[in-house]
Parts: sequence; C-alpha cells; structure tokens
Amino acid sequence: MSVQLNHTIVHSRDKRRSAAFLAQIMDLEVGQETGPFVPVVVSNGVTLDYATVPAESITTQHYAFLVTEAEFDGIFRRIQQAGLDFWADPHQKHPGEINHHDGGRGVYFLDPSGHALEAITRPYGG
Repeated sequence: MSVQLNHTIVHSRDKRRSAAFLAQIMDLEVGQETGPFVPVVVSNGVTLDYATVPAESITTQHYAFLVTEAEFDGIFRRIQQAGLDFWADPHQKHPGEINHHDGGRGVYFLDPSGHALEAITRPYGG
C-alpha cells in the first residue's frame, strides 16, 4: 500500500508560537510561512501546518511522535528546562513522571494551544 499521511493542519492560537514551540522541543526546523500556514516537517516527511484560528474554535488534539532513545533524552531535557508540566499518561493522573510502556519511554505535555503532545520510543503494542 502506498498511502501515506502527507500533512495535517494544526489549529492554534498563534501559529508562529506553536510551530516554534514544537520545533524547539523536538529539535526540528520551522519552515517558511506559506499562505496561512507555518510548517514543521518531521523526519518521515509529514508536515504539521500550523494555522492561527480563534481560540474558541480550537478542539484540542493529540499528536504522538515516535523518537529514538537519544532523541527522547533531548526532548525530555528540553521539557524540563522549559519548566513544562509533563505526565506519564494522557489523562494527566501521573504528573512529573514518564512511562515505560512496551519497554520504551513516553511522556505527555501540552503545547501553547492546549494540544497534547506525546514522545514515545516504542510504538504501543510493539
């Protein structure tokens, strides 16, 4: 099957701030603003196109990123350095912790628009 996700639009309160936040935490690059979008491309070629929309129209979403162990170390260090709240679970019942599901590591944190971001080192069920 050749079907691949190419891009998705991420609604945000401030597209530049949200794109810069993701890029900084994940050690990615913010792309050139194109029309109403500020893109951030991840390593498998998927682009997250950030768009500014009215805050009341944002429905929070969950974005999970599969990363290497070394990348996780950097991501987690940047989360801590930024003083962000983080959790071991999506329901925020285990604050200040990471998880070790499927023999890997995972952490949840929020972006400036309230979207739940997750970094994991192993796919769930893998």
